[in-house]
Formats: sequence, C-alpha cells, structure tokens
Amino acid sequence: MAIFSKLFSKIRGGSTSPSDWAEIEEALIAADLGAKSAAEIIEIAKKSKGDEIDSAITQSLSSWLSAKDRTLASNSDRTTTVMIVGVNGTGKTTSTAKLVSYLKMQNKSVLLAAADTFRAAAVEQLQTWGDRLGVEVITGPANGDPASVAFDAATKAKLDSTNYLIIDTAGRLHTKSDLMDELGKVRRVVEKVLPIDEVLLVVDATTGQNGIVQAKVFMESVAITGLILTKMDGSAKGGIALAIERETGTPIKFLGTGEGADDLAPFDAEGYLNGLFH
Repeated sequence: MAIFSKLFSKIRGGSTSPSDWAEIEEALIAADLGAKSAAEIIEIAKKSKGDEIDSAITQSLSSWLSAKDRTLASNSDRTTTVMIVGVNGTGKTTSTAKLVSYLKMQNKSVLLAAADTFRAAAVEQLQTWGDRLGVEVITGPANGDPASVAFDAATKAKLDSTNYLIIDTAGRLHTKSDLMDELGKVRRVVEKVLPIDEVLLVVDATTGQNGIVQAKVFMESVAITGLILTKMDGSAKGGIALAIERETGTPIKFLGTGEGADDLAPFDAEGYLNGLFH
C-alpha cells in the first residue's frame, strides 16, 4: 500500500513545486482519503521539515481513527449475539461465514440465523457455508418473516448455551425505510430472548466514498457497533479505512482480505498506519 511513502519521496528530497503539491493531493483523493482529509494532509506536509513529515502526518492520522474498542464482544455467562447488516453485494453473507470460521478457530460454539429470507441465494449460500464449517443454520420459508427466524435462532442458542449467535440480515427491501424497519423488528424480537451485543456493518472497501455514504445511511437508523471492511485484498485503495473511521467515528473490527473462510482478520490500526508509509 505505502501510499504516503511514494507520494512524499520527492518532498523529502528538497524543493517542491505547486504542481508537485497538486499532483500529490490528487493522488491522495484517488486513494479514497476524500478531498477534505487530502487537503489537511498537504497542509501538514507543507509545514513539516522533510525528515519530520512521516511522524507529523502519522500523529494526525492517529487522531482520525476511532478510539473505540475494536475487540468483538464476548460473554462468559450467556450467548453473545451479533447482527450482520449491510447492502447486498458488499460481501455480507460471506463475511458472516468468515466470522463463524474465526470464532470456531477460538473453540467457540456458533449458531447461524439466515434472516435474509427475501433472497433465496443468501440462505442457500449460508447453508453451504454452515455445512462446510460444521455449524447449524436456522432458516425459515422463502420470503418469510426474518424476525421469526431470528427469534427461533435466539431461543435455540439460549437453550443450548451456544457461545455466539450470528444473524445474517436482509440488505435490500423495497425502500430504505422498509429495510430499516425490518432490521429494527429483528432486533426487538431477538432482544425478547437475548441482548444484541454487536451490530456489525459490512462495507465494500472498493466502493470508496460510496461506502462511507452507505455507512452513514445505516447509522442513521441502526445502532452500529463496528465495521467489517471487505475486499481489502489489493483492489481497494489504501485510504478508505482511515476515511470511513474519520467520517463515522465507528471502529473497523475486521478486514476481509479474500474469498476463503479464513480470510478475515482483526483490524490492526497501528499496522495499518505503518503500512501507509512502508
């Protein structure tokens, strides 16, 4: 990634022309940092000595990242319930499966709820993952009530003392208000049985600033606790993680880096910042 290293190499070497600065700013915007953040970075660089640019920028970037806890919620005395939300096509169902794999590697028991009942492919995809990972998937009739599926899953998870219940939700209904109403209903019904500990929003990193707009739309209606940023396997621009945390204040908890079950990693903020320079 190292977007800053490449861009600022000429600055460290000596004099920089106005066209150089303009070129660097355009490159930062193209890296999905956004116009506002790109302009601020340029100002910091202009005020810094050549050998101090990295540390000055890193200090600023650190303050833009969320200070909230990035660890996944966990309870020793009851089931931990996680809702996965997001627009269809972001990798939501695959991310749900990856989270199952991540938890199973920690010897946690997991139950899945296929609450995206409006999209048969999503239910089938989750069932395929469930078979592959050795995890039971609670389903309902096609186009049935998602809240009913979630309720049945919560009841079973509580009865069986399952460590984690993960609920894959719908990503698209007829209107935005339909979708948000449905997600709210799922939450209310589940909470009759178990508290909701996490609501993780899946965002496709390759959509750049569009992903930030999506995140803000969901956050207006749903209490998001963290983000899963998908497709961070080289096709995404380096700045999106920084931009989305700065704009939303919500911590990225996981990065999806491929299509395999194990291609999910906790987000390392320090490692991410270092990667922008080296």
